[in-house]
Amino acid sequence: MIRILWEIEDYESDINPVFQKTLSDIIEYAMETEHLTGDYEVSLSVVSADQIRELNANFRQIDRITDVLSFPMYEREELDEIEEKKEYEDYEVNIGDIVLCYDRAVEQAKEYGHSLKREICYLVTHSIFHLLGYDHMEEEEKQMMRTREEQVLSHFHILREE
Repeated sequence: MIRILWEIEDYESDINPVFQKTLSDIIEYAMETEHLTGDYEVSLSVVSADQIRELNANFRQIDRITDVLSFPMYEREELDEIEEKKEYEDYEVNIGDIVLCYDRAVEQAKEYGHSLKREICYLVTHSIFHLLGYDHMEEEEKQMMRTREEQVLSHFHILREE
């Protein structure tokens, strides 16, 4: 079971309860496909361009706007060990934070010619896989991550042409 800690004050009309449920389902399904089925928690914040630029500068020393930032709490091996030992039975394990830039998502949806829903779902899916230990620095890693992302989004019929 996944619990999402939502930080969406300025975006509640766009990230409404129905959309929140979709995002929660996507995160939970991604974790299930990775065999992480215990009680987990993730923070999901939706912020402005200025806010994400500041976070990117502070945490990555990159002073520019980005679409999403992921802040994992564990290495993948640690998550697998928690799952194996059922260390989540008495509490929820916080796996990390997702910070999504709403302004950038709007721009990218237009740029890529698909819906804002698809863009936000993609960014959340991308970020959850970062929290689960995936990366895309090497081409082989990138292909593996992209394949996993598309499998999850396809499960929910959230396709590129949407």
